[in-house]
Amino acid sequence: MSVSYYLSRLRQFDAYPKTLEDFRVKTYGGAAVTICCGVVMTVLFLSELNYYLTTEVHPELFVDTTRGQKLQIHAEITFPSMPCAFLSIDSMDVSGEQQIDVDHNMFKQRLDAEGNRISDTPIKEDLGVTQKDVVENLTKSQLDPDRCESCYGAENSKLKCCNSCEDVREAYRQKGWAFSTPAQIEQCKREGFTESIKQQTSEGCYVYGYLEVNKVAGNFHLAPGKSFQNHHVHVHDLQAFGKQKFNLTHHIHSLSFGKTYPGIINPLDETITIANEFSAMFQYYVKIVPTTYMKVNDEVLYTNQFSVTKHQKKISGGLTGEQGLPGVFFIYELSPLMVKYTEKNRSFMHFLTAVCAIVGGVFTVAGLIDALIYHSARAIQKKIELGKAS
Repeated sequence: MSVSYYLSRLRQFDAYPKTLEDFRVKTYGGAAVTICCGVVMTVLFLSELNYYLTTEVHPELFVDTTRGQKLQIHAEITFPSMPCAFLSIDSMDVSGEQQIDVDHNMFKQRLDAEGNRISDTPIKEDLGVTQKDVVENLTKSQLDPDRCESCYGAENSKLKCCNSCEDVREAYRQKGWAFSTPAQIEQCKREGFTESIKQQTSEGCYVYGYLEVNKVAGNFHLAPGKSFQNHHVHVHDLQAFGKQKFNLTHHIHSLSFGKTYPGIINPLDETITIANEFSAMFQYYVKIVPTTYMKVNDEVLYTNQFSVTKHQKKISGGLTGEQGLPGVFFIYELSPLMVKYTEKNRSFMHFLTAVCAIVGGVFTVAGLIDALIYHSARAIQKKIELGKAS
């Protein structure tokens, strides 16, 4: 048998028979359907291409066996009606570790009554002014640099001399005494401690930074008053403020337990809480779920996600007691389970299959629509011609 015979046999397998150009009819409806078909194909192709270029994230859940890690708590909070000098930032956990009056990684910036920052440089805000400046301005004399002023009975082996109001407050704190009579202490009178309290009552405070704590259950809080330990009890001394009322309205710009990863949702971000009563206690009970995020480049990110429940109550008299302490408290505990997210590139074969499905499907549907339009138009045209003939 000749080659032409085999070629003619092969031609019978053609699933796409062609018609002669002379028998093809091109219509305006077909052109409109073709243009719409091209637009739809392009949109669907770009959508599928964007989907293919994004990474796919696979979640897994298993028991958390990590030990010895630290937990970084990042916070950014504004107190529009609470002076920075009044606020104390403390943290403690079930292991017994405590961080009192934190100021090394947590920073405070003073805000005026309109909410504008008084200074761009965060500093540790203490009540009163520098004793050297006070003496030069008020007494026009110099203090003896070798002086040793009284701590008013609160001296100890580490702090035997109290040459400033802050030294006296620290000595009282170490003794577990309440600092209730600043007007009777010479150092505080010299530094204008009471006057400074009155001066800053209309200010606000912007708090930001991070705390590094043990990866165990604990809490951290922002509350007024100097904090200290008294018989293993954490206490805030509010007596120095007299009958000062504390407005603890606060705006949580952001709060996270660890670094961020794509798609993370921190439920307390941009939370504004208005204190309808003075000296209120705000408690946020946080449930932390340890999270591991593995990127496509094998970079591993250890972080956390969390849920939160909020509680608020009024503190009678604004002082410490059985009912609690005015302030904003974040009580957190960790889940024993860990979530692992793994980024993976999407399959190219899946993308190719989807593109073919888009092209074939749109082309087929467009052909059905075109045939429907064409035959409907011909049927209508025939009826019109029959009506004219009759």
